[in-house]
Parts: sequence; C-alpha cells; structure tokens
Amino acid sequence: MIPGEDAARHPRGHELTATDVTVAYDGADVVHDAALTLRPGEVTALVGPNGSGKSTLLRTVARLQHARRATLTLDAGTDALALGPREFSRRVALLLQARPTPSGLSVRDVVEFGRYPHRGRWGGADPGGRAAVDRALALTGVAELADRGAEHLSGGQLQRVWLAGCLAQETGVLLLDEPTTYLDLRYQVELLDLMRDLADDHGIAVGVVLHDLDQAAAVADRIVLLAGGRVVAEGVPEDVLTPELLTEVYGIRVEVDPDPLTGRLRTRALGRHHTRSERLSTTS
Repeated sequence: MIPGEDAARHPRGHELTATDVTVAYDGADVVHDAALTLRPGEVTALVGPNGSGKSTLLRTVARLQHARRATLTLDAGTDALALGPREFSRRVALLLQARPTPSGLSVRDVVEFGRYPHRGRWGGADPGGRAAVDRALALTGVAELADRGAEHLSGGQLQRVWLAGCLAQETGVLLLDEPTTYLDLRYQVELLDLMRDLADDHGIAVGVVLHDLDQAAAVADRIVLLAGGRVVAEGVPEDVLTPELLTEVYGIRVEVDPDPLTGRLRTRALGRHHTRSERLSTTS
C-alpha cells in the first residue's frame, strides 16, 4: 500500500471457490477432484513437486485451462464459469509463469493492458485508468521505467512490469504462478511483502504457486500441498509443512524447524552429502 493512500479506492476482495476440478491432458487426468478456496484478506500458497498439478489447477481456476469437470463460484453465489470474459477479468487477474517480451511498447503501454476489462467495448473511456496504472507502477517499483521500451528490460524488470499490469486490473482476486522467477533476492522479498500488503491492507484474495517452501511459510495464511495431481494436505503452514508429509511427497528427507530470527517455519532437504556430514559429526 502506498503510504497515505485511501484503502477504500482499492477493490474489495472476492472469495473464489473451486471444487471437483478434474483436468486431462491427452486423455489422461493430471488433476484429480481438486478443491481450492481463496478467501479475501488471505494468501494461499500452492506447493508441491514438479508435475504435481499446481500451475494447472491455478490456470483452471483462472479459466485459462479447460477442465473435464469443475465448479467455480465467486462469493458463494455467482457461477464464475457463466460470467463473460470481461466481467470475470474485472474480478480475477492472473500473472502467468511465462509471458512474451513485448516489442515496440513502453512499460506504461504494457501496464495499461491491465485496464482492458474496464474500458468500453470499443476501447472507450476509463476514468480511473491513469491513476490505477500510476499506483501499479509505484507498487512494483517500476515507475522510473514507465517510458522505457519493454524490450530493453531485464527478465526481473519485465516480471515486475507484468505484475503491475495485473495490479492495474484492480481485481478482488489475484493469482500468481511462480512470481519470484527471474527476480533477484531483494525483489523476491519485496514481492512477498507486496502480496501480504494486498491481502492485509486491501482485502484481496491472493493465490500463488511457489516452489520455495520457506517463501510459502513466510507469506501464506494457508498452504495447499499437491502431489500427483491431488491435494494431499491443506491448512495453516504448521499443519501442512511437516517433516513426514514433505518427506513423503518430495521423496527426500526434509527437516522442518522454526527460524530463530522470525519464528516462521524453515525447511531443509537432506541429500547424500548432508547425511554423510551428519554421520561424520556423530562418530567424531
């Protein structure tokens, strides 16, 4: 949140609920009867090994992936699958894992794409558009790049520009697929902080796919653990990020302990060299 800004100018969060989600590729189910609830004012992290169905489930909830079977509701009363694309996009935004590099467009031009759902059918007036774009540029730290050509940006800068476009969309639900990809350490931390700000200060429902379990523990109110296309656990980090569950799901020994500085959970996967060091230390 920008200091001094009126939170009432931002969208109220929506509750987005998906149930009975089954997705198939080439005739084989890759997500099986999954369920996901994103609540206003909460960050929900989807974690799990490669190929566990995290991104597929998120894309299905965003209506970008066709489901063999799914029920999707907004605020426990609206059939989200029945909404028109423009109306749905006023409520739900998605930052994809990979996006093309725009050519011949400024950073501001790219961010302004996020205002598409708010314009008229023929690109009509958007009274709040300029202010929304300016806020999004500032929140993501790319305001000073507004006039630069997007093709001249680094991968991390471009990732933040695409995120700014999602924020300019001003939706009540924000979906992020591995958003820390390409970002250096500073901007990874700032992005996690921004997710918390969006949930805590603006009541937005945030759903995020993360590979880094420590980042998930740091930012999420609730964690959904997937394996083999199924939800195997869902709840607060302390209930999901357990050594037993993580060792079983990832197929490698995982230890979990509280960080002495923050008190948040910290995970450590132990490979052959870690266990060898442990054996040496216990026999010396």
